[in-house]
Amino acid sequence: MKKWPFSFRSALAFTHDIAVAIFAWYSAFLLRFNFNIPLEQMALMKSTIIMVFVVEAIASISFGLYKGTWRFASLTDLKRILASTFVSSVILVSMLFVMNTETNVPRSILILNPILLILMMSGSRIIYRALKEHQIYGINFKQGKPVFIIGAGATAISLIRDLSQSPEWQVIGILDNDKSMHGREILGLKVFGPIELLSKMVERFKFRHAIITLPADSYEEKRFILNQANKLKLEILTIPAIDDLISGRLNVSQIRRVDVEDLLGRESVELDNSGLENLITDKVIMVTGAAGSIGSELSRQILKFNPHLLICFDLSEYALYQLEQSFISDQIQANILYIVGDVKNELRLRKLITQYQPTLVFHAAAYKHVPMMENDNVAEAISNNVLGTYQFAKSCLDLGVEKFILVSTDKAVNPTNVMGATKRLAEMICQGLQQKDTTRFVIVRFGNVLASSGSVIPKFRTQIAAGGPVTVTHPDITRYFMSIPEAAQLVMQAGLMGKGGEIFVLDMGESVKIVDLARDMIKLSGFQENEIDIKFTGLRPGEKLYEELIADGEHSMPTKHKKVRVAKARKFDTSLLIDLLAWVKSSDHFDEDMLKKNLSHWVKEYSPDLNAKQKNNI
Repeated sequence: MKKWPFSFRSALAFTHDIAVAIFAWYSAFLLRFNFNIPLEQMALMKSTIIMVFVVEAIASISFGLYKGTWRFASLTDLKRILASTFVSSVILVSMLFVMNTETNVPRSILILNPILLILMMSGSRIIYRALKEHQIYGINFKQGKPVFIIGAGATAISLIRDLSQSPEWQVIGILDNDKSMHGREILGLKVFGPIELLSKMVERFKFRHAIITLPADSYEEKRFILNQANKLKLEILTIPAIDDLISGRLNVSQIRRVDVEDLLGRESVELDNSGLENLITDKVIMVTGAAGSIGSELSRQILKFNPHLLICFDLSEYALYQLEQSFISDQIQANILYIVGDVKNELRLRKLITQYQPTLVFHAAAYKHVPMMENDNVAEAISNNVLGTYQFAKSCLDLGVEKFILVSTDKAVNPTNVMGATKRLAEMICQGLQQKDTTRFVIVRFGNVLASSGSVIPKFRTQIAAGGPVTVTHPDITRYFMSIPEAAQLVMQAGLMGKGGEIFVLDMGESVKIVDLARDMIKLSGFQENEIDIKFTGLRPGEKLYEELIADGEHSMPTKHKKVRVAKARKFDTSLLIDLLAWVKSSDHFDEDMLKKNLSHWVKEYSPDLNAKQKNNI
């Protein structure tokens, strides 16, 4: 049995519109003849009513008048009504002309009918929405928690509409720094003035919550709001990230607490989606270190472009299992292989590449924890980060992979630690393997990613939850930060642009003092600065006061993407590649002091003693 195409509510709306169409046709005759319709015109009206009924029904359905909901009637619904009425009127006039009735329908009726139809159909929807919104406010007005909206843009309008139906919240006013909005109303709510008035508004209206709807790059205003809120004991909330809103995972009414990521002022990433579709769609893609912070987000971003097959390769069985479960919980339906393996296992790599023939690979597998690699693990860092990169890159070269993208780090620039020096060696190996008309090796450098494994932010959260102290290594230490999705998207964008042999540098914005980050997180947790101690512990082995994205003697050039630059790095002498690999393969035979000394030979800018010079008195 065929299912009725309308829901019950749509069927009611359809019935209403047909009744309105018939009534509008009758009313047009009434108005034309001053409410005294002659008998011959009454007969004409009755004889044409079936035709009006059929034409209006077909037009209404065809123009999607029943896709929306009357409670949310908007300009889009009015446009549909106008289009439907115009088309139906043209059809009616044409049909009446073809029929050539004995008594012609007066022209004034053909003009009055669509006007009445538009007024009745749109008016019904507007009245219904007004009654519903009044009913919602009438029931919940005194029950919801009072809240102010900070920001008077389009997002604020959407949020106010959503919250108007929530029994949890009662929006009482708006603040915005745009002077042109001061004193005006949005959906019946007054814009009282600039954000500076927050303390006065709290005193006047006694609210304990405010929701920020400012743009992502309004970080100075957000920091000001945070400082004010901390003094006022106000809880500051915000809306989901734009990526979640666009993807449909979350809606604007699913507010959350402001997090440290919201204070770093990062703009949304503009992607060349058509280029990425050509690069990824229906291709076999492989990601090493796929279960790590960057690798897992890379995998997630790649899946948006519908690859033929995604190979997620990682050494950690448990982390790979977690990745699999996260994709299942997000209901991601794609062709994915979860492969446990080691990038140093050349035979395993070659077998996988031969069997599945990936077009594009992202090499994110690496040991990245700076202090841990600095002592007792130097040989392993060299083996994994350097030899592992060579084994994988050489396998891709020999077996015809089109593009190899190395995920590198700002710590490879003027490195003072083993991790950075080994990542610089990995860059050099990729440069050394680059040949004409073969696999294109592309290198991408960036700094710290927020909330990644090993990031300082989860550590700070744990310390604050425990009541402190929050430990910072040095009062002057700074780092660049970006979100994991942003880093993954820009790695993909750089990979798309790479022609072979380039080192791309991602725009990391302004560097952030770690002690300021700690203070912001303390405030975001609802504490005053004097309630949670900050303790300085001294720089750790291999740690620098600041990071760089360009080495001494290097410079960078802009690309067509404003957040991606290409570094004019020193060229690697490919004739030294054989000797470098021989040393790497024999690194297990040397003690760690000798390994660090040898690293200085291969990476001229490596300065392991710089860390000691930076350990000033704290």
